[in-house]
Amino acid sequence: MTAQQIVERIQQKCASLGITWRTPSRDVFKTGSPDAEVKGIATTGMATFGLLKRAAAAGRNFVITHEPTFWNDQDHTDGFAGDPVYDAKQMFVRDHNMVVWRFHDHAHMLKPDPLVVGSARTLGLTQYESPAEPRLYVIPPTTLGAFASQIAKRLGGHAIRVVGNRDATISRIMIAPGYGMPPLGPNVDVAIAGENAESGGNVEYVLDAQALGQPKGTILLGHMMSEDWGMREAAEWLRTFITDVSIEWLPAGEPFTAI
Repeated sequence: MTAQQIVERIQQKCASLGITWRTPSRDVFKTGSPDAEVKGIATTGMATFGLLKRAAAAGRNFVITHEPTFWNDQDHTDGFAGDPVYDAKQMFVRDHNMVVWRFHDHAHMLKPDPLVVGSARTLGLTQYESPAEPRLYVIPPTTLGAFASQIAKRLGGHAIRVVGNRDATISRIMIAPGYGMPPLGPNVDVAIAGENAESGGNVEYVLDAQALGQPKGTILLGHMMSEDWGMREAAEWLRTFITDVSIEWLPAGEPFTAI
């Protein structure tokens, strides 16, 4: 099959689930020819150069990425011509007959959202999911510090950030991978996300709540540490209706280290 035919299957599957394909959207081909024959598929959180090399080495020339390929949200490449990083990445894709397609907007429309499911599963929260409130997980009471340490160990994360009193007892956890930091409030003790502004949101709320002795916290995993796992769920979903080509999840990995 060609990359275009695989995308058409994905679009048809989404339509069968009641998802109307939106145009324009982020979910378009980013580089390579849609007519290229697909030897193997790799899903990933981010199509970095290193990821493309691993995909090529694994014989997977069609990369389905959740995040941008060319360093801005819409993958606008005007002005990149002559940039040695851009030119090298494009040359590698061309020389290895690769194709990169983004699956972002419509991935989040799936029910349940695979990015949330993948994050919750990796964090060990699935069994604690609230039946009444999406993305809320009610865990046995523990401290913010112990919970954050457990998360870091499960993820193998090196740059996870925590705001709040680490000795505070917490139980009600809300997650929203990527940029979607859920707001804190009376019914949520800890909000987990990939990224969040330091001002104008949960960080300030936690600091104010802490001054009042309220057990609130925010945990920032980093974008890939929060959404990369969801593309493993996406790979499993794709396997349910694409059986002609093998599909593998290749994690982009955590880009940050702590000094």
